[in-house]
Amino acid sequence: MIKPLLPGIRQLSGEKMQWYLAAELRDCIRESGVRVQIVDRQARKEYEVEPRQFSGRLLHDLPRAGTEYGDVYVELYLGESDDQHGVGLYRRGTRVLASITELDIFRHSPWTDGYLQGVVDAPFLNLTPGTRSGVVHDQTLAAFRKAMGEIGVAAGRLVSEQRQAEEEQATRQTLRTIQRAFREALLVLPAEEYDWFDIGRKAVPEPGHRATPGTVDAETVPEPPAPNADDIATQKQFFEFAGPLHIVRILPTSCVVPVGETRNFRVQARDRKGRQVEENLHYRWEITDGEGYLENPDREIVTFRALKEPGLTRLKVAVTQEQTICEAEALITVTDSLLTTTRDSSGSQQGLPGYTFERAAGSLWRSRLDNEQNVIVINSGHRDFVYAARLKARKLRYIARLYAKELVYKNFPGMPIEQLLERLIELSLYTEEHLK
Repeated sequence: MIKPLLPGIRQLSGEKMQWYLAAELRDCIRESGVRVQIVDRQARKEYEVEPRQFSGRLLHDLPRAGTEYGDVYVELYLGESDDQHGVGLYRRGTRVLASITELDIFRHSPWTDGYLQGVVDAPFLNLTPGTRSGVVHDQTLAAFRKAMGEIGVAAGRLVSEQRQAEEEQATRQTLRTIQRAFREALLVLPAEEYDWFDIGRKAVPEPGHRATPGTVDAETVPEPPAPNADDIATQKQFFEFAGPLHIVRILPTSCVVPVGETRNFRVQARDRKGRQVEENLHYRWEITDGEGYLENPDREIVTFRALKEPGLTRLKVAVTQEQTICEAEALITVTDSLLTTTRDSSGSQQGLPGYTFERAAGSLWRSRLDNEQNVIVINSGHRDFVYAARLKARKLRYIARLYAKELVYKNFPGMPIEQLLERLIELSLYTEEHLK
């Protein structure tokens, strides 16, 4: 029984005392097997003090940390980097420092990287008189530092491997995000202008058009055989049904149509998770601005017929599912002449390129496209990349803009500079919308 308690101590709850003792007396509790129970009568709760557990992977086969004064007990765990992680310094099972980086001799990698957690217990260290949170800088501390040298080298190698694995994972995730954003952008941009890569684009078919048996139509895909009831029951065990209608968009969202010509538009309906919604939908197409005619304005696919005069036409669709109504718009440019571009016909279409890094510090180039490998090489030594890499979101946008630059430059050869810049802005606008 400890009394009297100072007024400030009364704010120390039983739960906070549990956390404190679990860390401070971790090894003492584990080795002695004593059971520590805290009864907080004010909160009417009881707490069992459990020795602190560390997350991550326990490191085995570390070098022996022996000194002339005795061995150092080392228990290290490797996990994801976190500023809150640290390796505590203990003496005979009682914590002296929350992190050994509080000592100047350990303020370096790997101890400061945030990947390591655990306990280092040096029972021979001398503590400063009158306190338990200071270490005397004498020969025992020098011996401790020397013994921890090989431990630091071995742990540093493991930390380096962990960091490299995380960077590779981040690179793959960035690539998937960028390619998904470009696929979404190329789906809504005019197909006749952005038909660069084999991205699985589905052209909008003619209403009622069906492919004949044994052939693959250029604008449709033959429908698979209708499944029987047993197949449907089996599929329900593996596939989720789409949820309620959440958002719609028109494909394409922007396009160019010659005067007097027709163009098909399709509305795509999705639920909150991005799954396509097909059941119980009602459509209403209309022209809200400009001139033109619509055929089948109450169906999923509508045909727009341009007049003989150039101009801008704004197309709108409203999709209804029970009480939910979602709307989307598309902009149609009706022109009397289409811009002709020279395409490279020396090969078949490829998928969207990947990317890799090449460190060329001091060089002015930011990126280049390797056509043979279908890879965009990014200069990771350029000052712009170094600046962008400080923030994850900024780095993602920077790489996406390099993608847009290389794709526009490759797929609009011979186009004047001002028109290339217009294409670059257009592609970047629709791509960055999907960078999440």
